[in-house]
Amino acid sequence: MKISIGNDHAGTEYKEAIMKHLEKKDYVVKNYGTNTNDSVDYPDFVHPVAKDVEDKTVDFGIIICGSGNGANMTANKHQGVRSALCWSKEIAALARQHNNANILSIPSRFTALPQAIEMVDTFLNTAFEGGRHENRIKKIPVDQ
Repeated sequence: MKISIGNDHAGTEYKEAIMKHLEKKDYVVKNYGTNTNDSVDYPDFVHPVAKDVEDKTVDFGIIICGSGNGANMTANKHQGVRSALCWSKEIAALARQHNNANILSIPSRFTALPQAIEMVDTFLNTAFEGGRHENRIKKIPVDQ
């Protein structure tokens, strides 16, 4: 499975730990995030992740910033992206089951690192239920 990951300065520690965790499980991880704690602009690191998901060159994306909100808003500007801001494994599971989310947005300042890794595992290992949810997903894009 291929995963793109991106982060701003508030998510560097989380990104490094998540990448190590995923690579141990033989995931292929593309790193678009900053590798420092110096202040940066999250869109610069989120757009490449969302583009990979939009172009279907990866299976899923993971984005990390302090609140998760800015990264999530940025990712959701891309067609076909359904980024979900999650703060628990239960929300991550529902984002996949009901919303067929393809990007997980993690708020590093509001989740503990073990909790974030648990959300990643849940997100990547939970299937979309389809059924009644499929019709709702089809109504998300705005007609162009």
